[in-house]
Amino acid sequence: MNDTIGQTAGKRLLPALPALALAIAAGGHAPAAEAGATFKIDDTKWVSVGAGLRTSFRSTEGAANGGKWTNDFNLDNIRLYLNGQIHQYIKLEFNTDCQTCGDGGEMRILDAIGKFELNSMFNIWAGRMLVPAERREMNGPFYSAIYNIFATGTPFEPADFNLVIKSDGTSAGSFGRDDGATVWGSFFDGRLQYALGFFRGLRGGANVDDNILYSQRIAYNFWDVEKNPGYYTSGTYYGKGGDILTLAISNQYQEDGAGTQLDPGTFRGTAVDMLLEKVLPNEGVVTLNGEYKNYGISDGYSQASRDAGGGFAMFEGNAYDVSAMYLFPEKLWIGQFQPFVRYVNVDPNGSATREVYEGGVNYVIDGHNARISLSWQYGDLMTKGLDYSSTASGDRVNAMTLGFQWQI
Repeated sequence: MNDTIGQTAGKRLLPALPALALAIAAGGHAPAAEAGATFKIDDTKWVSVGAGLRTSFRSTEGAANGGKWTNDFNLDNIRLYLNGQIHQYIKLEFNTDCQTCGDGGEMRILDAIGKFELNSMFNIWAGRMLVPAERREMNGPFYSAIYNIFATGTPFEPADFNLVIKSDGTSAGSFGRDDGATVWGSFFDGRLQYALGFFRGLRGGANVDDNILYSQRIAYNFWDVEKNPGYYTSGTYYGKGGDILTLAISNQYQEDGAGTQLDPGTFRGTAVDMLLEKVLPNEGVVTLNGEYKNYGISDGYSQASRDAGGGFAMFEGNAYDVSAMYLFPEKLWIGQFQPFVRYVNVDPNGSATREVYEGGVNYVIDGHNARISLSWQYGDLMTKGLDYSSTASGDRVNAMTLGFQWQI
């Protein structure tokens, strides 16, 4: 199962070269996805490279024999970013990640996207990319506000349920990515943003007929418009994006997208998410994140089949995640402190409810590029995990995480 997940797209920065910025503006493109170093080939063509690293130390109570604390150093993500523009309207993105970092580590393809970016209203991406979903998936780990956002969050989307892509009925993608195409754009000066996706989804197993997974995300920006490449999002802008109030709804659907070959079920996942970020008169920043999920499986995949194990055991039920944080305006040494609190509740059909409380503090040095996070968690979500069988069990335990994040 996916535990130290990495689900975001490559490094995101606004254009760094004036000439490049002019070229992009002339094309009416959405903000480009670029990395730390940009190499200009001519007035139209360019290539950029970058990298991102997340690593942590985590100690968990009672997960070892005799109730002893486990202590683990983790390499959560190491990514290489490569972006390029071939033509005024055509771009290419290629990113890698260590998708099995917890087991030695293999660098695998994260994103491989061919992009036709025509105007603000209509664009097409094809290849391997993020499946349009709730904000957490569109943020990924590098642009989320909380370090543990995936390891102890609400249930995963199908494309995020397993670490690696397989064709044996246990995988529908990896790290929130899948092979397919997305049409995206915005209207009303960017306030109404949409993304419609068509993906392969579950490979083999219950999906004997190779049915397509359909996905959709629609967001409306009530205050300032969030500015991100494509249909990506962020969990916070540290006050640099203005005052943000965005509400979004997303859906995913695949016939025979869950269960086993002998007992397939049709998967439907609906999520509603909200981001509110307000810059106060003292230049402190309040950020609130919230999401609610309702997943259903119909026309099959009984609880008896789930209890028997095997197949694609997607979540079915309700879950929500809420968090609040405050970024102090004063800089202490090279960064700013951002304390936060969070609560996650997962209520599966036919299985035990699980939850986690979390409190912590971020030390923000350079936004999403350089950040240190320390947090405490308590609950049974860490022990019950993704076991949605009728016999799922687990104790309430404490856990501490110290996480580091770098990007360039």
